[in-house]
Amino acid sequence: MVRNNGKSAASLTTAQSLGSLVKSARDIMRKDKGLNGDLDRLPMLTWIMFLKFLDDMEQEREAAAEMAGERFYPAIESPYRWSDWAANEAGITGDALISFINNEEATRPDGSRGPGLFFYLRNLQGRDGNDRRSVVAKVFQGTVNRMINGYLLRDVVNLVNRIHFDSSEEIHTLGNLYESMLKEMRDAAGDSGEFYTPRAVVRFMVKALNPHLGEIVLDPACGTGGFLVEAFKHLEQQADTVEKRETLQQHSILGGEAKPLPYLLAQMNLVLHGLEAPVIDKDNSLRFPLNEIGEKDRVDVILTNPPFGGEEEKGIQNNFPSDKQTSETALLFLQLIMRKLHRHPRPGRAAVVVPDGTLFGDGVCARIKEEMLREFNLHTIVRLPKGVFAPYTDIQTNILFFDREGPTREVWYCELPLPESRKKYTKTKPVQFEEFGPVLEWWNDREENERAWKVQAADLLMDGCNLDVKNPNKGGSDFDHLPPEQLIEDVLKKELQIIDLVREIKAALTQGEFR
Repeated sequence: MVRNNGKSAASLTTAQSLGSLVKSARDIMRKDKGLNGDLDRLPMLTWIMFLKFLDDMEQEREAAAEMAGERFYPAIESPYRWSDWAANEAGITGDALISFINNEEATRPDGSRGPGLFFYLRNLQGRDGNDRRSVVAKVFQGTVNRMINGYLLRDVVNLVNRIHFDSSEEIHTLGNLYESMLKEMRDAAGDSGEFYTPRAVVRFMVKALNPHLGEIVLDPACGTGGFLVEAFKHLEQQADTVEKRETLQQHSILGGEAKPLPYLLAQMNLVLHGLEAPVIDKDNSLRFPLNEIGEKDRVDVILTNPPFGGEEEKGIQNNFPSDKQTSETALLFLQLIMRKLHRHPRPGRAAVVVPDGTLFGDGVCARIKEEMLREFNLHTIVRLPKGVFAPYTDIQTNILFFDREGPTREVWYCELPLPESRKKYTKTKPVQFEEFGPVLEWWNDREENERAWKVQAADLLMDGCNLDVKNPNKGGSDFDHLPPEQLIEDVLKKELQIIDLVREIKAALTQGEFR
């Protein structure tokens, strides 16, 4: 029998739900002594919303199956569905609610004894290990309920219960709310050196790389899933038959994210956007020895922004060639990405965000770049201006586009200019997708201009694989892209020149040459 989703006059409208849910839920959670700041409150609200959204979605499918005379198999069965324990706003609460959620065995909402909610969810098993039940189990493996006041938790549950995600308008509401949660996640993450990629940059990278249905897209450091969601939306436009939609759902999107909260958010983000059973590896993507990655492990397209400035332990470093071992996370991911691309007859391609330091780095960094130039086709470097990753960092970044059709013959450089009268992007005035329009127009019809130039790979190899090439079409000095050591050297030279000039003037004065 199809369940009644319990809509009532108390249900919030789209406009009301966005503001009041966030504010009211946070206000309630602040009263609970078990929660410590927004990084505890955010995952709490996320898992609650995840279960509510899943139940609303499954009720829609259950209704459609009943109309078609088909049997429906929910991912979560009674009495663990949201409709069973959460939809009744006067239902289970207080210590009984906390016990039902947290304990391995508890009294369930229907009065029977059995596994508690989280214990049940963590032990769900899909029929083939890769359906919605498996996804739910993976999500809740790393999820903990930190609220200790069951009455406050019931108040939060009741707030979420007033939104019903079973129409395009209401799903858009969740999308807006979810974006505000991701923004908080990004703001908090910036303090730990993780820089979440602006949507405009993500859209540009997907548009430029242009994944095709039938290709597998990977982000091995997917964070909250921005690249994967954008790639899924791009591929979805190509899925116009049942067979193509099956390909889209089952053989298109892969990710990896080792941190529990981003992992949970990535799962929810992808499910929200229509991927029924996201395949996200919840362990460190760098944990496998590089030489053990074979053709069966490779993919067609990689889109990613690996962490800047992170450090990996020795055990992870040992997975890489002895002459390319480093603690720098971004350089290890760059090697993994190179290894994970398909070879011939269908050479894979990648778009990777890297800081300026990767372009001019020497030692291990230079050896990695030499391998890229000699064995891969590094065809394009898009240079991004200051502030793209504001407010986390002013470090300038670049997007490397390369494929396995190498070796590299020439590298095209293209600068994204700042809008007129702007010195940098900021948190309140971020980069917009439309600003990439001229770059996308140039992409398939390349000519050198004031913002685009090319360099022969042989020249780069002779210069120690320094990819930090100044725009030759700009007049005057451009300090924006100089490496720090070169900036220091430049300043010292000028200081010495000034000192020499002062000495000459002093000597002339001493000799009476100036009157």
